Order: sequence, then structure tokens, then C-alpha cells
Amino acid sequence: MTTAREIDVTLPIGLVDDDGKVHRQVTLRKMTGREEALLADPANQRNGGRLVTALLHSCITRLGDLPSVRRADIDAMYSVDRNFLLIRLRSFTFGNELPASYTCSSCGERFDRIEDLDALPVRALADGELPEDIVVELVDGYVDRDGSVHTSMTLRPARGDDESAAAPQMRKNASLGKNALLARCLRSLGDLPQHRLEALGPKILADLTLTDRRLIDRAFNDGVPGIDLIREIDCPSCGHELRASLDMTNFLALD
Repeated sequence: MTTAREIDVTLPIGLVDDDGKVHRQVTLRKMTGREEALLADPANQRNGGRLVTALLHSCITRLGDLPSVRRADIDAMYSVDRNFLLIRLRSFTFGNELPASYTCSSCGERFDRIEDLDALPVRALADGELPEDIVVELVDGYVDRDGSVHTSMTLRPARGDDESAAAPQMRKNASLGKNALLARCLRSLGDLPQHRLEALGPKILADLTLTDRRLIDRAFNDGVPGIDLIREIDCPSCGHELRASLDMTNFLALD
């Protein structure tokens, strides 16, 4: 049911509770002055993951069959579901048109365009289906201290609590922040024992070649359900087709 202030949406994956039940139906209300205060809070501005959690916790009035919506539930949501909700919340509150700017990788020309948030493609799991781990076969692999090369990597999809934990590193250095995020999602790497995997943490990701890091990025973008934020755009100046992430600069602009 959609009203002037609320809208019902279906999550691409859904929140899995302690009993294994999947909650996918969400009711969102439009952002109000309360959310404007959350956006302006310096503590939230310093941590993107915490900001998203606060915003969604404030605007979600129903989450599946749960009796109430806790911050811990929003933290436990998969990042792709959180992104989906942010897109829907922004479109519902401010309208579906988002001003965006891109720079052509071929001619260097910067150009503006209007993105239609409601037209972004969404891939969702079937009812009752649970998300699978992300399996990546690395080309160069991770070289252990004894010279062993580990090439088979398994990761789980990222969650809200991963975003919040990695945000301080992300704020200082995007690459180091990505390492911290992926390290939290890393389930296995070749024959490395679990205790060593946990001890090495982000160092594993830092030691991988850029070839392998690109493979991981593509696996996260292509192998997980959710809203597709990758845009394929023709440069109006030279006609070159570029592939870029949705420009979010004006996503939550209040003016």
C-alpha cells in the first residue's frame, strides 16, 4: 500500500532473522525534519555506514513480520538491500530525477545528465531463496609466507555492520577502507586455516595484484542481487561508451 507519506517495497534479498526466516516486505515513510537533523549530525557525517543505519532506522516503519525495527536489524541487513532502500527513499521523498555528472575516460570531457532512479534495474532473489557466497577464482592469488599460492576465494555479501566498521578507514583512504570491508566478508582463501585468515585480515587484500582486486570488484558487482548502480553512458562529446558508478554527489542534497 502506498500513501502520501508511506510506500511498501520488497527487498532484493531480505533480512534473515535468528530463526532463519526471511523478511523482505518493508514500509518506508518519507524523510522529515528528523532525518534532516540526522544528515547534519557531524557524528553521522564521519561514518557513512552509521549514517545509513540511522536514516533507515528512522524511516522504516515495518520490516517483514518483526514486532519492531531495531538498529541492530538495520545493521544486519545486506548492503545491497540498504542501497536499494536508500534509492527508494530518496526517490519517494525528492522525486526520481537525480542530477549527475561524469567525466569521459577517453576525451576527459565532463558532462551532466539526469538519472532516473526508478529506472535502475533491480535483480531480486526468488521467494524463500537465500543469498549464496561469492566465489572468485583469482589469477595471481595470495602468496603465503611459505610460498604457497592460494587462488580460490569465498566471500559473503557485505552487511551494514561491515560498512560501519570499515568507515573510519574508508574516510582516510578508500583503498584501505575497501580492504577492511572485504576482510570482514572473507570466508575462505585456498587452504589457509581460519585462524590465519583472521590474523592476516586486510593484509591479504593489500597483497593481491590489481588484476585480482578487479576480479573481486566485478564479482561483488555482478554476483550479488540488488539494484544496479553501474551506468553505461555514451560521452556526448566523443561518443565513447564509459562504465561508471552512479554519481551520488547530490543524492541527499537538502537544497
